[in-house]
Formats: sequence, structure tokens, C-alpha cells
Amino acid sequence: MHLSLTEEDYLKAIFHLSDPETEGGISTNDIAKKIDISAASVSDMIKKLSQKGLINYVKYQGVTLTESGRKQAIYLVRKHRLWETFLVQKLKFNWDEVHEIAEQLEHIDSQVLITRLDEYLNYPEFDPHGDPIPNEKGEIVKRKRISLKNAPLNEKMQVIAVEETSPLFLKHLDKIKINIGTELLVLEKSDYDESIEIELAGNRVLMISKDVAENLYVSKLN
Repeated sequence: MHLSLTEEDYLKAIFHLSDPETEGGISTNDIAKKIDISAASVSDMIKKLSQKGLINYVKYQGVTLTESGRKQAIYLVRKHRLWETFLVQKLKFNWDEVHEIAEQLEHIDSQVLITRLDEYLNYPEFDPHGDPIPNEKGEIVKRKRISLKNAPLNEKMQVIAVEETSPLFLKHLDKIKINIGTELLVLEKSDYDESIEIELAGNRVLMISKDVAENLYVSKLN
């Protein structure tokens, strides 16, 4: 099925807004906010996507992806995250530079290209921001993770993903030398402003804000 770039962007936005653990639909206002466009424009596009059998829309209940729509969205996510991985691993872009470029590259419609790109990268499971890369069957690897804000005290943790991917946030992480794979220990949590004191490699102690902690995902080190 041929889709316009805008239609693809909508499908991907709905996919990212969807919660697989709930059956609720996505509101048109949430979609408008995600894409940064007017609610009226969203309503027009919802009609088009519904006519193509890519979404279901029930008034007051919101939008959900059909099986066909979900497959299309996952394929777009797969392409986007593979391109981000390629740009960082092979072309040496910084992780804060690749999102907008991958947004353009993901619209290239060639399954052969993506299959070969995946092979060339040795079938990565996660992109540079720690997000899972769907495989060729559309399967997504799931792993346990918690926000650093909720991490236990005095247990060795490792950063495995970021929630916020804006260049400003990623540059801030670079400045304080936190990246995917960084090992840390939570020393103390402030009751006053919910800031967190952590210890990094080399006994480097750092105080980070609640906002930063909420946007970092960690897992326990074995």
C-alpha cells in the first residue's frame, strides 16, 4: 500500500502514543500535540487513514491501529532506528544529531535496502538511544527497565535507554558524561526537590535533577 510521508508520520505517532497494556484509544488532541499540528488537520487525516483500513476511530473513544496499520507503523520504526544506528556506528554522528536525519531516511521505501542495512549492522537489537529495533518479522525485544528516579539505593545500575531524545537533553547527558552503558550507583534521594545523588566510574559523585532522572532508564547489573 502506497502511503504519503504525512500518513506514515501519523501512523508512527499513533504507534508511539499507544500503550500495549491498555485497550484505550488515542485522542485526536494527543496526536495533534505529538505531531505539532492543529486538531482539525488531525481529524481530516484520521478519516483518510480509516478509509485505508489502517486505523479504527470511535468518537469519544479515540484512535487505535488496525493490524495492517500496526505493521506499517512498526516497519517505519524499524527503518528509523536502523538508520539512527547506522549514522552513529558507521558515520560517527553524535546521538543528538541523528533523529532528524533518520526522519527523512525512514521514508525510503525499499525492503531490500533495509534488510541489507540490518545485515550490515549485524542485526542490532537496540538503537543509540536504547530503544528496541523491531526485527524483520516485526518482533520487538522487551527488557526490564525502570526510571532512574525509581532506582533503589546502593545497587549497581546501568543506563540502558533514554526517554527524552531532544538534542538539548542528549547534549546535557554528554556534558555530565552519562550515556548508554554508563554504570552508576544511587547514593541518596532528596525529599525536598527529588534530585538524586549518584556515583559514577572513578568515584565521581554527581547530583542530577528529577527531570533528568525521570528521563533515564536503568537496569540492575548482574
